[in-house]
Amino acid sequence: MANQIFNMNAFQETKSTDTNPRYRGLPISLNTMREYLSVALLCDALDAVGFGFQSPRLQLAPLTVKSGLLIGRAKTTLWTEMAHVDQEPYKLELAAIDSTQPDDVIVCAASGSMRSGIWGELLSSAARNCGCAGVIVHGAVRDVEKMRAMNFPVFASGKSPYDSRNRQRVVDYDVTLEIGGVRIAPGDLIAADEDGIVVVPQSVETQVVQLAWDKVHAENQVRDAVIGGMSATEAFDTFGVL
Repeated sequence: MANQIFNMNAFQETKSTDTNPRYRGLPISLNTMREYLSVALLCDALDAVGFGFQSPRLQLAPLTVKSGLLIGRAKTTLWTEMAHVDQEPYKLELAAIDSTQPDDVIVCAASGSMRSGIWGELLSSAARNCGCAGVIVHGAVRDVEKMRAMNFPVFASGKSPYDSRNRQRVVDYDVTLEIGGVRIAPGDLIAADEDGIVVVPQSVETQVVQLAWDKVHAENQVRDAVIGGMSATEAFDTFGVL
C-alpha cells in the first residue's frame, strides 16, 4: 500500500496541464505524477495490464535526494569499459547531454561497472541546464556531495572517485537499452524512488498512468476505512485494493 494522502479536490483535476508537448497526452500532469505516484503504484498498474517485469531487480539507490519520485522520458546512453587512450574523450556523452530535452531522465547503462564514476557534478550541471529531471546510472558516480547540494536526483549502483576518461565511455545513445533484463526504449516513461526503478513502455503509458492514479484514490479510501476501524480483510473485500 503506497503512503499517499492528498486533497480530494486535487484528485478531480485529472486532465494533464503540462506545457511540455511530450507529456500532454497523459491523463495527469507530470507534476501531479511526481507528487502523488510512486514506483510501487506504477508496478501495480503494469501488473494489471500484463507487464509483470518492468522493474529491474537491482539496487539503484538515491544518492543525492532523500525522497520524492523522479519521473520523465528516458534519454538513453550505452557505456562500455576501456583500457586504452580515448582519442575523442567524452564525445558521445556530451552529445547525449546536449541533445537532452526538458523533463528527460538520462539513463546510463554501464553494466553495473565500478571501474569509474561515469557521472558527476559537471555533467549534472550541464544536464540541468537542458532541463533534465535527473539521472539513473547502472554503474558508479562521483561528486556525490556536490550533486546533493544541487538537489539533483541521481540514482546509481554505487560510487567511485575515478574519472571515466580512458576507463569508460559512451558508445551509443538514443538506443534501446537493457538493465537487469528490462528493456528501456528512448522516450519510455521511467521512474525511480527509494523502492527502485520502473519502466513504462509508451504503448501502455496512458492506461498505466490512469490505473496508478485511480489506485491512489482507492488506497486513500482503504486507509480511511482501516483507520476508522475496518479490518484488513473487510477492507480488501470492500475495495479490492491492498
